[in-house]
Amino acid sequence: MSIREKLPVLEAILFAGGEPVDIDKLCLSMDLESSQVKELLEMLSEKYKNSESGIELLKLESSYQLAAKKEYAPYIKTALEIKKNAVLSPAAMEVLAIVAYNQPVTKSFIENVRGVDSSGVVNSLVEKSLLSEAGRLDLPGRPIAYKTTDNFLRSFQLTGLGDLPPVPEKKEQITIDDITENNDND
Repeated sequence: MSIREKLPVLEAILFAGGEPVDIDKLCLSMDLESSQVKELLEMLSEKYKNSESGIELLKLESSYQLAAKKEYAPYIKTALEIKKNAVLSPAAMEVLAIVAYNQPVTKSFIENVRGVDSSGVVNSLVEKSLLSEAGRLDLPGRPIAYKTTDNFLRSFQLTGLGDLPPVPEKKEQITIDDITENNDND
């Protein structure tokens, strides 16, 4: 079977998987080298980009997944009776940012950065599958560490954590002293 003839095999695996499938599993299942699977993935991606298909290929770190194109979301919501998008609170967005840039982290690390109890927010983000447990740290009490998930990447349209915007340099950040100085001058 030629490489091109394996394209429907790849498509079937990704469709049946439903969830992101790691490239190593694709290589193993198709008995192909990584470079060959990447070539097929590129061909599949182009196929969906160039056709009038409602499907696209998503890359999430080293995994791939078939998904509906964003422009068809309203139709999908109606057909599947999905009421509305879940809006994340500012606290949830703050926790996600802390975890995304520092993972894996514990609840106590998040609370130390935020300055407030964050248990409820972390638990809510785990329930929404935006965060997951990343094991336990070898520290007293063996605290649970948390990391972002593939669902986090999908939700924020990222192919990987490398797509996160850079953290501003210290000189670009505003401090509380800058704010109080400006208010004192008014």
